[in-house]
Amino acid sequence: MITEREPDGAARRAPRIAWALWGVGVLAYVVAVLHRTSFGVAGLDAVERFDASAGILATFTVLQLLVYAGLQVPVGLLLDRLGPRRMVAGGALVMAAGQGLLAVAGNVPTAVVARVLVGAGDAMTFISVLSIVSLWFPARQIPVVTQLTGMLGQLGQVLSAVPLVALLHGPGWTPAFGAAAGLGVLVAVLSVAVLRDAPPGVERSAAPSLREVGRNLADAWRHPGTRLGLWSHFVTQFSSNTFALMWGYPYLVSGQGMDPAGASTLLTVFVLTNVVSGPFVGRLVARYPLRRSWLVLGIVGVNVAVWAAALAWPPPAPTWLLTVLVVGVALGGPGAMIGFDFARTFNPPGRQGTATGIVNVGGFAASLLTILMIGFVLDAASPGREFTPGAFRVAWTVQALVWAVGVAGVLRTRTLARRRMRAEGLL
Repeated sequence: MITEREPDGAARRAPRIAWALWGVGVLAYVVAVLHRTSFGVAGLDAVERFDASAGILATFTVLQLLVYAGLQVPVGLLLDRLGPRRMVAGGALVMAAGQGLLAVAGNVPTAVVARVLVGAGDAMTFISVLSIVSLWFPARQIPVVTQLTGMLGQLGQVLSAVPLVALLHGPGWTPAFGAAAGLGVLVAVLSVAVLRDAPPGVERSAAPSLREVGRNLADAWRHPGTRLGLWSHFVTQFSSNTFALMWGYPYLVSGQGMDPAGASTLLTVFVLTNVVSGPFVGRLVARYPLRRSWLVLGIVGVNVAVWAAALAWPPPAPTWLLTVLVVGVALGGPGAMIGFDFARTFNPPGRQGTATGIVNVGGFAASLLTILMIGFVLDAASPGREFTPGAFRVAWTVQALVWAVGVAGVLRTRTLARRRMRAEGLL
């Protein structure tokens, strides 16, 4: 594990400009999450607009996540070359183009292209904002600020669950997604005007050669600490992502009989849980770095327990139980951020962007597989295109397989990482 040296004096605290730049970066990430989750709350409307089955509906989000995950390493390399300012602004414009196209889409192929654009722009945003955190904040603050970044970004889900849903059920599909596109353009302009690539006097490293790129990628992957981060991200994020991006809102409405307002309220509780729990998890990570994997496994245990309780209760489940479910599942978001801390501490600065990209693939790869499997099960278990409560109960059980694979990955790579740390005299 890389040993971090704490700066002295005022350097222990980030300068005010760092917080200002971070604020703009977080705003960009909030809007990115709005774009990312917008199709989930519009799922039932999309069934009618595009006359699509559950499997086809899941394919929209799966392709979006596939693009997101597949671009993580290339985006990490571009980030090293171009800097966060241009990457954040470019991502906002690409997502705005996707939402604008979706606003006027009248068929499945056009809508698929739109979601691919959203996935591509989204891929450019989060790790670029994390780059701002790494460049502008002292080491002791990075775990907590990273958690704050991830958690505050989830406020974008509130924007999709409340005002976007209101626009969908009021003015309609085109005004709703057109407004989202306009917000993306605004963020792009703000990013260009405010963001800076590095603190004064700090020069960005020269762009690596192709040989260095390949070596960094191979070295980052070979380190078991990077793979521990990937599996931690994989096993903690997928349930939370699946709920937020695609099947949570339809499950609450069609699977549990809630009205849209009640479902939107629970999605807001989901986000607030992320925001409240994130800094607490960040402090635990910073204080007990050698217990991070146990924290990951504990969060997975909570996820399994709340889902088991909710699925065992014949629908409709009481509101208190659904609230417990939402709170428990939401903890997966802060849990996923632990994976990035593994990438940061087990890799030198020169390859942290690459390692972060590798880790970020984990949770989104698991999410897209789970979303797709749930869609297929819903199609098989639902008569016509009516998503029944019984079909949802069966469909959500596919998570058990993903949890099993993810926990096995965490346990195996944790053993390898500790073995390497002992060999290097760090344990």
